[in-house]
Amino acid sequence: MPKLSGINHQRVVKAFKKADFWIEREGKHITMTNGERIITIPRANPVNAFTMAGIVRDAGLTIEEFKKLL
Repeated sequence: MPKLSGINHQRVVKAFKKADFWIEREGKHITMTNGERIITIPRANPVNAFTMAGIVRDAGLTIEEFKKLL
């Protein structure tokens, strides 16, 4: 799996919005959905690379597809 460095959570939210996800709820974490899948993004700067890879996988995207959205 290609490396995914830590990314600011605000950039992550913008990237997933481009992938047709929207914010469902906000608190200590941001919950986003596209109607089928639900992802949870921690409000951390930066979001840990391992955590980020798991979120991308849960969203049904590859690392390469996600990097194109950034």
